[in-house]
Amino acid sequence: MTTTATDLDYDPDAATDWGVDGLDLAAYHTRVDHPEVAEPTAAALRSLHAAHVAAIPFENVDVLTGGHPGVRLAAVAEKLVGRRRGGYCFEHATLFAAVLERSGYVVRRRLARVHPQGSGARTHMMLLVDTDEGPQLADVGFGASMWSPVPLVDGVEVDQAGWMTRMVALGDGRWVLTRRGQDGWSAEHEFEEAGALRQIDVEVAHHYTASGAESPFVRRLIVKRLEPGMATTLLGRELTVRHSSGEVETREVAAGELGELLVELGIELDAEELAAVL
Repeated sequence: MTTTATDLDYDPDAATDWGVDGLDLAAYHTRVDHPEVAEPTAAALRSLHAAHVAAIPFENVDVLTGGHPGVRLAAVAEKLVGRRRGGYCFEHATLFAAVLERSGYVVRRRLARVHPQGSGARTHMMLLVDTDEGPQLADVGFGASMWSPVPLVDGVEVDQAGWMTRMVALGDGRWVLTRRGQDGWSAEHEFEEAGALRQIDVEVAHHYTASGAESPFVRRLIVKRLEPGMATTLLGRELTVRHSSGEVETREVAAGELGELLVELGIELDAEELAAVL
């Protein structure tokens, strides 16, 4: 006898409603200064991906201040679009997935292991997007380091605003995103092509990332911006600007200039938030 989901009174899709119908799509496109997608093509995905990364910073301010609104779409859209703030991977990916689905793309949400060569847990959210050029990894929330989607093709290399990434297939349904540095290629994160993700899975991963003692996001301010040829990172008060030419500039940011610098990076805080960050 074969048991079916109907026999078990079980709907495998019952917990996969991400609330995308409530998204103000026009407001998002205004936020990222990009026209609405006419057709769900790979070319349109590349253009929208770059616009999102350019417009919305990667940051963990709400984790530090204890005022994080959560990672459900309504709260994420109000923060990243309505308040014109940034966020980290769960927020970026949740918002971008909704935008893509409303634009006609088929999207598969996934959790990835960061630095899988170590003991990395599945604490990074990214997207697999079906296009006319095949499935693509869309990763707008990976520390503002991914300017463009990456095709799910073993060995394919993609320029990320001046830094190269390469996709590697492990042969068992797992893929590894790698990045080329001065010492060669190293693994960034690993994910599985199969496997459905639910809202609660994202909330549990976010809970650990936003409150776990081992999480890097609870220890210090993290802000990242990417633009062609230049990657800017603020860790605590250490500001580092890396150029694709290899030049690196690092300096300590004085407490009195932090607020102004954050505005330059796309994050405007009120006095209470800035005091909490300091």
